[in-house]
Amino acid sequence: MNELDTAALILRIALGVTLMAHGWNHGFGSGGLAGTAGWFESIGLRPAKVHAAISAYAELAAGAALVVGLLVPFAAAAGIGIMTVAFVTVHRRNGFFIFGDDEGYEYVGVLAFALTALAVLGGGELSVDHALDLDLDGIAIGLGAAAGGIAAAAGLLLTCWRPPAKPA
Repeated sequence: MNELDTAALILRIALGVTLMAHGWNHGFGSGGLAGTAGWFESIGLRPAKVHAAISAYAELAAGAALVVGLLVPFAAAAGIGIMTVAFVTVHRRNGFFIFGDDEGYEYVGVLAFALTALAVLGGGELSVDHALDLDLDGIAIGLGAAAGGIAAAAGLLLTCWRPPAKPA
């Protein structure tokens, strides 16, 4: 195993566990899916219950796929899409930094770029992709994963996001 394989493994574990923890919190945290749906409703995602379930389960599935290295660019694209939706709906208006209750976009930005880098690297030698002899790495694959995630997010936002009216 070389340096790139080691880097891919470290990124897969860090990003995969982070996505799974985030998905677990959305689905089974203190408010559960109902709490997440209420929050999604408040930020304008409709139908909120459907989006809460899809977000939670997609993060769990994508995170698990990353940890084992299964279809890494597709799992990365799912994570990038979720982070893009979070960026647009919640974080971008708060600036870069996360301070106190200000939920800036540094977290979702770092995750999206790291997922893109991982999609470029591929799963590495210690991955299911490698065991299945799937050649899923390279610049075109990584940028394709980013573009796919962003395009999916754009489609979701155009069809399902109705931002709440700003108070007068």
